[in-house]
Amino acid sequence: MSSSKPLTIQIPSPNYGLPRGTLGRAGNNVIAIVDHIMSGTLVGTDSWFQNPTSVVSAHFGVGKNGEIHQYVDINNVAWANGVVDKPSWPLLISNVNPNYYTVSIEHEGQSGDQFTEVQYQATLGLHRWLIDTFGFEVNDNTIIGHYRLDSVDKAECPGPGFPWARLFKDLQGGSDVLNIAVLLYTKEDYWAGADVAAKNGNCAIFVRPDDHSVPADAKSAKQLIVIGGLTTGHPNEVLLSGNTKYDSAAAVAKYLGIK
Repeated sequence: MSSSKPLTIQIPSPNYGLPRGTLGRAGNNVIAIVDHIMSGTLVGTDSWFQNPTSVVSAHFGVGKNGEIHQYVDINNVAWANGVVDKPSWPLLISNVNPNYYTVSIEHEGQSGDQFTEVQYQATLGLHRWLIDTFGFEVNDNTIIGHYRLDSVDKAECPGPGFPWARLFKDLQGGSDVLNIAVLLYTKEDYWAGADVAAKNGNCAIFVRPDDHSVPADAKSAKQLIVIGGLTTGHPNEVLLSGNTKYDSAAAVAKYLGIK
């Protein structure tokens, strides 16, 4: 089953194309995803990529709150991966700027930061969609860190906090059934969801998209704990919800044993 594109917020950057403004990839096929760390905030990156004088951009940015921002169309060249210095990536094409044949994803935070669960789930969904869209295999040469291109100035990009092992396991494992999953009505329910997930072995957390549908991986979980909103109809659902956000908070507190 192919993956659908996750919800993205469009924040177009003027910094694309070689030369600037050129559409397309000059006949090159995308063969890899390059992951980055922002070394800053999502809102700061939005502003920086919208500034023509920054001379930098990426295709996507993934925030700690689970938001995905798209800066450059995937069919065009972004400006994140062009400098090559003592690389360790065997798929480099001689004398061709790697921006022509890669997609770049920035992640909010500093090198060494651990991802929030909603940030991880967002980038996992984005990776799945890109892999399906471009049709390449999942391995450590098709999904790489920026340091594989520039081991000198970008040795800590995306850094030791990037969840490589979990990402490859989830991408290679496809849609393995989860034992327990937490489903949030909105991203504002994240902290309550994190406490519920911690009680259940730090299980996966999902956020309903704007149409309030249920993500496929959440729907297939053996047990689904729903925080906020209406019932999902899941056969083994725990509904922690009410008529107001305060009712939902009370239901979560009761579930956690908080008086």
